[in-house]
Amino acid sequence: MDAAFTAEQDEIRRTLREILGKRCGPDEVKAAVRTADGYDRELWQQLSRQLGLPGIAVAEEYGGVGCGPADLALACEETGRALLPSPLLATAALCAPLIAALGTDAQRSALLPPLASGGLTAALAVPGPALAAALALTGEDAAGQWSGGGRAGGVQARADADAAGGGWRLYGEAAQVLDGHSAPLLLVAAHTGGFARSRTLLFLVREDAPGLVRSRQAVLDETRPQARIQLRDVPAELLGDPAAQAQEADVLGALAATGRTASAVLAAEAVGAAGQALARTVEYVRQREQFGRAIGSFQAVKHRLADLYVQVQAARSAAYYAAWDPDQGGLALAQALEALRMTAGEAIQLHGGIGFTWEHDAHLYFKRAASDELLFGPVHRLRAHAADRAGLFGPSPAPAPTSALTPTTAEGASSAQEKVTV
Repeated sequence: MDAAFTAEQDEIRRTLREILGKRCGPDEVKAAVRTADGYDRELWQQLSRQLGLPGIAVAEEYGGVGCGPADLALACEETGRALLPSPLLATAALCAPLIAALGTDAQRSALLPPLASGGLTAALAVPGPALAAALALTGEDAAGQWSGGGRAGGVQARADADAAGGGWRLYGEAAQVLDGHSAPLLLVAAHTGGFARSRTLLFLVREDAPGLVRSRQAVLDETRPQARIQLRDVPAELLGDPAAQAQEADVLGALAATGRTASAVLAAEAVGAAGQALARTVEYVRQREQFGRAIGSFQAVKHRLADLYVQVQAARSAAYYAAWDPDQGGLALAQALEALRMTAGEAIQLHGGIGFTWEHDAHLYFKRAASDELLFGPVHRLRAHAADRAGLFGPSPAPAPTSALTPTTAEGASSAQEKVTV
């Protein structure tokens, strides 16, 4: 394992940090999340044109950059520093890998190029608040109970005999869909086959499909906009070839593989946010004076910041390793989410009275920490699942179903960060 960044990776980091530093300050973030889309479309197009950001991990044959998960994670560390509101996670880390793994040649050729160029965004819709379960982050579910269990609830699919070429109809509801209110393309997990032959499949739904109702939800973290999706007898297209997708294991395996890569990306993003929250706190305690001296000169404050520095650095190392080996993504995500939660909480404490006001920028990081743990955790379940997979407390369970989605190994990376000095 070569633990050094390549020249191309360093350039991606430098360019992205420069653009976001100019266009994505706290005031710009707050303004962007209050738009109808929930993000700055002009900035998204700039990142797509100059860096190919949404297509970093998409194969070159489909118009992408052709890099691996490590490069996407590196980019997301920078977007995490700025708390960039964008469809990057939903499009590049969740939907594009699933389409590449399960889609037919025609579907990949039609969908991946616009996704890679930023001209099309997508959202993954799973029934209920079950995103972590669907991605196998907090446990293996070979029966796919998170999608409704083939009984009631969730999203149900039935074949449409009247549709030319064999279409499908979807009925049900999905909540907490990341960027679901603005994405022109929805990737919906649904049950079909009834109770006796129940299986979970993925379907493509367009934004103009009749019967589709989308509403943006009020959420804790506005930088991660979410929507409630209602499907009322909505026409849909099966993702992949009907004959090849007869086995549910293909879909569940692809979701689990996507979850492993996404967890590494999320870990890097959380580390970026934690590092920036710590840097802003260090800057503040250097300037804030009490009893005639900077509060950062007090030993008690130094000790707290030193503990945070160690925690953030450990989480960064874990995130970089997970980018190289996505199978370790769950543990890295747990450590990164914990580091972000602790750093954001201490940032509010060390900013004193002003830090406790909702208007202060420290709360942007605190809300991100709380929201991510609700969506992709909690931390103790991420660690418990990793322990179960490793057989730490007993026999190791049977391996998860495999799929055509094979995580691309890439160079790991570690970077010496600036030490905390106050």
